[in-house]
Formats: sequence, C-alpha cells, structure tokens
Amino acid sequence: MVTKDMLIADALKQGNVQKMAEVLQGYGMHCFGCAIARGETVEQAANVHGVDVDEMLSALNLAAGA
Repeated sequence: MVTKDMLIADALKQGNVQKMAEVLQGYGMHCFGCAIARGETVEQAANVHGVDVDEMLSALNLAAGA
C-alpha cells in the first residue's frame, strides 16, 4: 500500500510499476525515474505539483494492484 510519507521510488515498488508510472505522468510528474524520486515523498511531490495527495494516493493504490 502506498502512503503519503513513502518515497516515490519506494512507492513504485508496491505493485505494477508501469501502471503506477502512468498515474504519476497523468498528474504531470515525470520525475519517477530521476534522483528526486529517491528523496521526495509522495506527499511532497503532490504539493509541488499542486495535486490533491489523497486523490493521487487512491489512484496509485488502484494501479499498484492492477
């Protein structure tokens, strides 16, 4: 399960990486493969991109199990 305090890189390890990456891209986040992903939490990324973190978490968790 993906949580707000999880690093993006760790969140992507929770399930279907391809579908989760597509979710992040859909929110305008293309940094999941860069160094920032290893030091930024899901919540921090959502805040930087002006995204509702709970909405994004829901989508990521759905994609993780897909």
